[in-house]
Amino acid sequence: MLRIEQLSHSFRNGDEITPVLQHIDFQVAKGSMVALLGSSGSGKSTLLNLMAGLMKPTEGNIYINEHNIVKMNENQLAEFRRAHIGFIFQAYELIPNLTVIENVELPFVFQGVSPRKRREKAQHLLEQVGLPDKGKMFVSQLSGGQQQRVSIARSLITEPSVIFADEPTGNLDTKTEDEVISILKQLNKKMNTTFVIVTHEREVAEHTERVLTLKDGRLIEDAVTTSAQAAGSGIGGVHT
Repeated sequence: MLRIEQLSHSFRNGDEITPVLQHIDFQVAKGSMVALLGSSGSGKSTLLNLMAGLMKPTEGNIYINEHNIVKMNENQLAEFRRAHIGFIFQAYELIPNLTVIENVELPFVFQGVSPRKRREKAQHLLEQVGLPDKGKMFVSQLSGGQQQRVSIARSLITEPSVIFADEPTGNLDTKTEDEVISILKQLNKKMNTTFVIVTHEREVAEHTERVLTLKDGRLIEDAVTTSAQAAGSGIGGVHT
C-alpha cells in the first residue's frame, strides 16, 4: 500500500549540502497502523513531508497504492492528496469561524460533493469519534481533546488510503492522549484505513502494530510492538 524505496534527501545552503535522510526502505501494508519514531532532528518530519507529497526527495521513490508520487507534477500531486491522503496535525488546524461539522465536511466542499451528502457523512464521522452532539458548536468551545477528534473526523471524510498523523497527541494531557489513541485504533480496525503516526514518544508508538525508528536520518529499527505480538499479529519485518 505504502512503499518507500531508497529514499534520500538533502538540504542545500550555498555550497554546503546537509543530508537529512539516507537510503530509507520500508513497506506498510493496507490497514496497518505504524509509528514513525524519532527525536528532534532524526528526519521524521522530513520523511512525513516527503511521503505526503509536500516535498520532492533528492533520490528514491514513494509509492502509494502503486502510484509513484515522486513522478507526479504539482497539479497531479494536489489531486492525488485530495483523493488518497488524510492529515491529522498536532495543532489541529481547524478553522475557528466554522462550526464543528463545517470543519469536518470541508474536504468534501473542495471536491464539490453535494451539501446533503457531505453533511450526512460528517455527522456520521462525528458519531464515530464520540462527538454526536457537537456539530453546531464552534471549535473554540471545545477542549483540546475534542478538537483533535474533530481533526480525526475531518481526515477520514474522503475515505483516504492513508492518514499521516503528525504528533497527534503532542498538545494533550495523558488521559486525553490515551482517549485519542484509543479512537485512532478503533477507526483503524473499523475502517481498515492505513495510519502512519509520527511521534517522539515511545509510549505512543507502542500503541501501534509496528515501530519504525529513525536516528540521524537513517532507519535503525523496524520492529513489531509488544501489543501486536501479544495479539498474534504477523506485521513487521526489517527492510534495510
